[in-house]
Amino acid sequence: MGCCGSAERTKREWRPLEERSCTDLPWFLLFIIFCVGMGSVCAFTVVSGGAARLVSGYDSYGNTCGRRNPPLDGVRLSGLDHTDRKFVFFLDPCNIDIVQRKMKSVALCVALCPPRLLHTYHDLMTFATLNGSELCSYELAAPKYPSLPERFSKCPKLPVPPSKPLPLFNRCTPADVSCYSKFAEAVVTFVGDDSFLHRVIAGVAASKEVIVGLCLLALVLSMALMVIIRYISAVLVWILTSAAVLGSLAGTGVLWWFYAERRLRGNGGDAEADPEDGPGRDDDRTLLVYAVAASVFTVILLLLMLFMRKRVALAIALFHVAGKVFSHLPLLALQPFVTFLALLLFWVYWVLVLLFLGTSGEAVRDEEAGLTEFRLTGRLEYLTWFHALGLLWITEFILACQQMTVAGAVVTYYFTRDKKRLPAWPVARAALRLLRYHVGTVAKGSFIITLVKIPRLLLIYVHKQLKGKENACARCALKSCICCLWCLEKCLNYLNQNAYAATAVNGTGFCASARDAFVLLVENALRAATVNAVGDFVLFLGKVLIVTTTAFAGVVLLNARRDYAEWLLPLVLVCLFAFLVAHCFLSVFEMVVDVLFLCFAIDTKYNDGTPGKEFFMDKALMELVERSRRSERAAGRGRGRVKEAPSEEGAEMKPMAPGTSLA
Repeated sequence: MGCCGSAERTKREWRPLEERSCTDLPWFLLFIIFCVGMGSVCAFTVVSGGAARLVSGYDSYGNTCGRRNPPLDGVRLSGLDHTDRKFVFFLDPCNIDIVQRKMKSVALCVALCPPRLLHTYHDLMTFATLNGSELCSYELAAPKYPSLPERFSKCPKLPVPPSKPLPLFNRCTPADVSCYSKFAEAVVTFVGDDSFLHRVIAGVAASKEVIVGLCLLALVLSMALMVIIRYISAVLVWILTSAAVLGSLAGTGVLWWFYAERRLRGNGGDAEADPEDGPGRDDDRTLLVYAVAASVFTVILLLLMLFMRKRVALAIALFHVAGKVFSHLPLLALQPFVTFLALLLFWVYWVLVLLFLGTSGEAVRDEEAGLTEFRLTGRLEYLTWFHALGLLWITEFILACQQMTVAGAVVTYYFTRDKKRLPAWPVARAALRLLRYHVGTVAKGSFIITLVKIPRLLLIYVHKQLKGKENACARCALKSCICCLWCLEKCLNYLNQNAYAATAVNGTGFCASARDAFVLLVENALRAATVNAVGDFVLFLGKVLIVTTTAFAGVVLLNARRDYAEWLLPLVLVCLFAFLVAHCFLSVFEMVVDVLFLCFAIDTKYNDGTPGKEFFMDKALMELVERSRRSERAAGRGRGRVKEAPSEEGAEMKPMAPGTSLA
C-alpha cells in the first residue's frame, strides 16, 4: 500500500489509454471501509437517540420531547411520557453562558409555546388550564401555581415573552430576540454604538438586491476572465516584468543617490568633527547596506530575466492554450460549482452528525445547574476524533477528485491532434474514468495531504492554547514547525496534482505516477519555476481585478445612499464573495495550466516532430518549439563549422533528440 514497494521501472508510452485497470485497489477498499465507518457513526447517533434528542429536543431531566421515555438511573423526573409535549420551553431563555456558548436555563417539554405575553402566575395557570401546556416544573400542579413557594425557582421568569416554535427543531424561541442582546454584544465586540450596528444591518437589508446583483457580476467576470485571459496574458506579463525591472533599477538608483548626497554633505561640513563618531556615520552605513543589497537584488533580477525570458514566453503560450481549452471544454467552468456543492453537502452532513454526537452517550447530571446532559464516555469518545479525521480526509478527497477530473479532461484535449474530433463530453468522461478506475489513487493522494495537515492543525491548537504562556524559544519553534508543515503541504499538493495528471495519461497508480511526474518536473525545473511564478502572479492580479471591479460597481450603485455607514457591510460581503468566486474559478484555470505544462514536457521529451513522432501540442506551443530549435541549430552550426561542414539541407532535416531540453 505504500510507495516503497510499488516501483514500476517499465518504460512509459505516455499516451492516454482507453483500456485501463483499477489503480491502488487496497486504498480504494480502505477508503470504502472508512466511509462505512463514517456512516456507522451516524447510525450510532440515530440508534442511541442522539439524533432524536437534537431534532425533537429534550428537557433538563433527559426526557425526549414528543415520545415515551425510559427512566434513567439516578435522574429524577426521567422516564416520563411526553407524547403530547412536543416543544422545548426554557424557563429563562436569556440565561446564556457566553463562554461555553450554551443555555443554562432549565428546559421543559410543553404542549404549546405561549403565543402572548404572560405577566403573572395567574396568567400561567390560566394558560395551562385552557391549553393543557404547563410551563412550570412537572411536579407542580397548574391550579396551585400562584400559591406555591417553589414558583420562584421552578416556574418561568416573569413576564414570559411570547414565543413560537423553531421550524424543524421544536424549540420555543422568543418572538422578540432583544433578550439575546448580551450574547450579540459579546459576539460583535468591535461595535460600541448600537445605532451604528442597526444602521449597518439596515443597509444590508435595504441593499439586498444590489448585493445579489454584484455577486452575479463577480461570477460573470470570473468566468469571462478565464476565456479572455489568453488575449491579455502576453501584454500583462511583459508589463509586469518591465515594471518589476524598472522599479528595482529606480529604487537602487535612489538609494545610491541618497548615500552619495549624505557623503557629499558630510565632507563639506565641519572639518573638526570626527567622521567615525555620531549617528550620522551609522545612517551612512545603513544607507550603504541598503544600496548594496538593492544592487545585488537588481543584478539577480536582471540575470533571471535575461536567462528566463524565453521561458516567460512558454508561460504566455500556456495561458493562451488554457484559454482555448475552456473554449473547447466549457463544462470545465462548472467544476467550481460541482465541487462547492459536493463540499457543502458533505459539510452539512458532517455538522449534523457532530451535533448528533453532542446529544449521544450516557446521561450525566450536573447537580450544580440542575441539568442533565448526554456525553460520550470511555472508548466512545474516539468517535469524535474519527469523525474529525473524516472531515479532513473526505474534504481533501473531494478536492482531489476535482483535480483528477480537470486533469483527465485536459489530457484528452491535449493528446487529440484534431480538436474538431474531440470525444463527446470529455469532462463527464474524465469523471466517469475517475469513478471507475482511479478512486483508490485519489484516496491515497488525499490521505497523504491529511497526514501532513493533522500535525499542523494540532500545533496551531497548541500555539493558541499556550499563547502568552510560552517563552520566546518555544513560540519560535512552534511557528517554525507550523510554517515548515505548511510549506510541505503546499509542495505535496503540487506534486499530487501532477501525479493525477500522470495517472490520467498512463493509468498508473499513485506512486508510479508521482515518481514519473517528479522526474519530469526536475528535468524542467526552470520552466516549472517560471510558469508557476509568472502564472501565480498573473492570476493574483486577475483576482485583484475582479474584486476591485466589483467594489467599484458597488460604490457606484450604493452612491445614492448618503449614509456611508450603510455601505460598510454590503461592500465587505460583496468583496469577500468576489474574491472567493475569483479564487475558485482561477484555481481551476491554474490547474489547467499546470496540466498543460506537464503534457508539454511529455510531448517535447518523447516526440521530435518527425514522422512517427509527431507533436501533439497546440500551434502556439509549436511555434515556440520551432523558434527554440532554430536557435539551437544556429548555435550548433556555429560551434561545429570547423569540425564538419554539413549541408544546409541536411542540417534543416536533422530531428531533435528525444531528450533535448528546450529553452
